[in-house]
Amino acid sequence: MIGDDLLTFDDPRDRKRYIFHRTLFRKILVSILRVLLRAIMVIDTKGLEQIPSNGAVILASNHLTHFDIFPLQMVILRPLFFMAKSDLHKNLLADAFLRKLGAFPVHRGQRDQWAIQHAEKVLDHGQILAIFPEGTPSKGRGLRAGKTETARIAIKMGCPVVPVAVDGTQNLFKSFPKRTNIRIVIGKPICPKPDESTLGLTDRIMFSIAKILPAALKGVYAQKPIGFDAE
Repeated sequence: MIGDDLLTFDDPRDRKRYIFHRTLFRKILVSILRVLLRAIMVIDTKGLEQIPSNGAVILASNHLTHFDIFPLQMVILRPLFFMAKSDLHKNLLADAFLRKLGAFPVHRGQRDQWAIQHAEKVLDHGQILAIFPEGTPSKGRGLRAGKTETARIAIKMGCPVVPVAVDGTQNLFKSFPKRTNIRIVIGKPICPKPDESTLGLTDRIMFSIAKILPAALKGVYAQKPIGFDAE
């Protein structure tokens, strides 16, 4: 515990303001984005009823591009709060824009305790935390091995994880001005089991995402072990 406190003590990110609720500004901003993004994409969505209407929940999605969060927020009515790599926050305007959208910076390549604690604050406020367990975009090459942090947070906070499959963002702008077809499928919520390990829950999350992805995007989770139950 002392080590974690030292890691976050006097972190410059604490000097900035982060929101944990839907503000009027954010509502207007998201509405504008929905109108603008309809010019470049057509979204087909399945399973929206699987997302709880209130309360803390983690949305765990495959990660094709850095653009994935936008179609997700377009179709999900509740506000999404998500990690964005710290490089995107270096520009003051981009930083302000992203924070207004619910993003918070994470330092990649290390266990960023500040970002983890901020993610837990999002859940403490009863909001949706959107996470990409792969960490970095696959660019359409299929699911990569999931990192355990998503499962670790879910177990600690005792909240459900909703698996999400996104397909199509890897093709954005490739046929412009023709709009890109985006497919979003939302699976059944997964709840941590008593005494479940982070590795065990991570596997359940990733195989649940793979289950609702097309074959070409299942990646390392294409073959489920015999007898494995992700439910």
